[in-house]
Amino acid sequence: MEKPVEFLSPELRHVIVSVNPKAGAGSVEGRVSHLVQLLRQHDLECVVLTNLDEVATESNRLFADGRLRALIAVGGDGTVAELVNRTVPGLPLTVFPAGNENLLARHFGLGPTPEECCRTVVEGALVQSDAGRAGHRIFLIMASCGFDADVVHCLHLHRTGHVTIASYFNPIMASIRHYDYPELRVYWSEDNVAENSVDETGVTKDKKSNHSRETISDGVRWLFAFNLPCYGAGLQIAPEADGSDGLLDICTFRQGGLLHGLYYTAAVLTGTHRWLTDFAQRRVGRLRVTSDSKVPYQLDGDPGGFLPVEIEVLPKRLTLIIPKERTVN
Repeated sequence: MEKPVEFLSPELRHVIVSVNPKAGAGSVEGRVSHLVQLLRQHDLECVVLTNLDEVATESNRLFADGRLRALIAVGGDGTVAELVNRTVPGLPLTVFPAGNENLLARHFGLGPTPEECCRTVVEGALVQSDAGRAGHRIFLIMASCGFDADVVHCLHLHRTGHVTIASYFNPIMASIRHYDYPELRVYWSEDNVAENSVDETGVTKDKKSNHSRETISDGVRWLFAFNLPCYGAGLQIAPEADGSDGLLDICTFRQGGLLHGLYYTAAVLTGTHRWLTDFAQRRVGRLRVTSDSKVPYQLDGDPGGFLPVEIEVLPKRLTLIIPKERTVN
């Protein structure tokens, strides 16, 4: 039996708009002003804040008092993740996309116009989605270790303002020059682990197996832990990842080097990477990643830190307000 769609009470009138001044390629001031005007036309009490500490304090207070209708995150995926890290579970949040990729917003059908965002806040439905945690940080889409994480670290090390697609050129070239693809060791010990296999027709199937001891996969050079089936540039590494299954989709590639990286990218673009002998995918609730070298990891496009790291799923950690039509199967 399907769970009935849940909507916000009309008695909830307070809306907080959290603006990240550094998100995207330019100012969002005009769009935010229009959004606020539309929300106030619906008799909603709306305030715009840019200080994250103030946003979190006020949002948590209004939610605890039973008065918060929505926290609107204006920015990209990193902005949304930062707000989730600072607010309590269950707090209703939606996204006014203003970043470069906006993977979360795109996945849940959250449009970039003030009219779309206003309609979502006024009429939208509540959904719960899993999140992940790496160390002490919550992520919403994915975590990864390896070359792409090194690019992210290089980018943010020298970041001075708005990030655009062009901002990645120099960090990518720097990582190509210095990253040496050290080996990763991946440990998992879930009782129920789903290992994906691909049959002769190309359909991915799950095989359930029970593990009572810790299992290790070594010799890995690339690791991705997906909560949602999203990655930059539209790459579909784990298209079956489901943010409501209580598991993370772990994808690994075994070979290092630029040529292998280009080969893997081509395979992902054509959807043939699942047939590669040095690719593996499994679903787990918790894993640990280590290395003998200093290897970075990234969370939703922001630097996370360096290995070792423990990663786990947080079932139903995120409460999102999405367009009501997106709840229709």
